Amino acid sequence: MGSRAPSKTEPGTASRRRRSGVARLLRLGSQYAAVILAALVVNFALPRLAPGEPADYLVPPDSGSVEDAVRQSMLERFDLDGSAWQQFGSYLGNLSQGDFGISVRDGRAVSEVVGERLWWSLLLVGTAVAASTILGVMLGFAAGWRRGSRRDVSLLAGVLAVDALPAFFVGLMLLLVFSVQLEWLPVYGAVSPEALGGWDWIVDVAKRLVMPAVTLTFVGLGSVFVVARSAMISELGEDYVFMARAKGLSDRAVRRHAARNAMIPVSTVALLGFSTLVGAATVVESVFSYPGLGSLAFDAVRARDYPVLQAVFVLLSLTAVAANLLADLLYPVIDPRVRRAGS
Repeated sequence: MGSRAPSKTEPGTASRRRRSGVARLLRLGSQYAAVILAALVVNFALPRLAPGEPADYLVPPDSGSVEDAVRQSMLERFDLDGSAWQQFGSYLGNLSQGDFGISVRDGRAVSEVVGERLWWSLLLVGTAVAASTILGVMLGFAAGWRRGSRRDVSLLAGVLAVDALPAFFVGLMLLLVFSVQLEWLPVYGAVSPEALGGWDWIVDVAKRLVMPAVTLTFVGLGSVFVVARSAMISELGEDYVFMARAKGLSDRAVRRHAARNAMIPVSTVALLGFSTLVGAATVVESVFSYPGLGSLAFDAVRARDYPVLQAVFVLLSLTAVAANLLADLLYPVIDPRVRRAGS
């Protein structure tokens, strides 16, 4: 009578959790597959909705049989002579094989052209994401810890004012002050031809990276700051904080415990901010003539370079989708409460 039969619910519970996890992954996979397909359709259609075509960049659209023949041969070379459906089918087929086509502007493989610019964009965006996350977390936690104080109001007003400034305006102001007036930093580019290697090359790259990275940091700072401040304020109202203070823990210890839990939503915002800054980098790179994907896309628009535009848009779209997917997958891992709720 006193003994209790062993529970038989644990295996069933574990099985239900596994099925729930598999169902969630399938649901996420189908949703993101639909998003990727829609992005591919938009990426294909957008360049073709703009006026002009790639042949206009290479051959002036004048009348004459010679020009018409050259224009037709150009369209055939870049696989643009068929109907829209034929071009879309060819686009998807080549994309499935990792073939982005040939650049109209450079006459080289698009993968080679994009590969030369990709790592410069990764350096810029990665630096800006790290800087905006660290600075936003520090300022947000400092403001949230003293909610309603003069420091909180000042930080909130200052960060939101900076966040409201357009990226191109911030970039132009930095150029005017630090390049034109003070002559501290180079005006454009990512590296000078004189910097052949070694520490000189690293220093030169760092000097030319400062202003674009600062501009992008301002773009991503506001969202991280607001979320970090709200998360800290929310954690300070939890029971464990009152218990810690009742036990006589110092403010430093209480702040450390609250900050650890407040980092959970901030980590998600940092991942989503990566995709946001990738899009903003297009404007920033154009302002500073920085040789990344943004300036490449700007040059491709002027040349009606459909293959390059499609490749850049695909990379930007996949980056945004991957960042959102990673945030969806990591949030239950870093927050046990969500994992328990899902179970």
